[in-house]
Amino acid sequence: MSLDTKGKVRKALSDKEENQEFGRKRFAGGLSPKPVKVGDEVEVTISEVSRRGDGVTRIQGYVVFVPKAKQGDHVKIKITQLRPNYAVGEII
Repeated sequence: MSLDTKGKVRKALSDKEENQEFGRKRFAGGLSPKPVKVGDEVEVTISEVSRRGDGVTRIQGYVVFVPKAKQGDHVKIKITQLRPNYAVGEII
């Protein structure tokens, strides 16, 4: 427990609790098994576009970037790269 600036007691959340509170999972550092692997083919809907212009989707909370995809596209992709925090897929 800790005190905030107004003197009220609040519970200090651990990283795990904080991520559960916001519905996020951590895949960093390769500790958690990824929901996809290189070569997997998956049908997804692109939920947003990244700053670089790539389509973004999530598979069980794991971010997948899809170049040349636009928001709202429903596409079949093949996973081409895995990184600790994200994957890259290409439209097939």
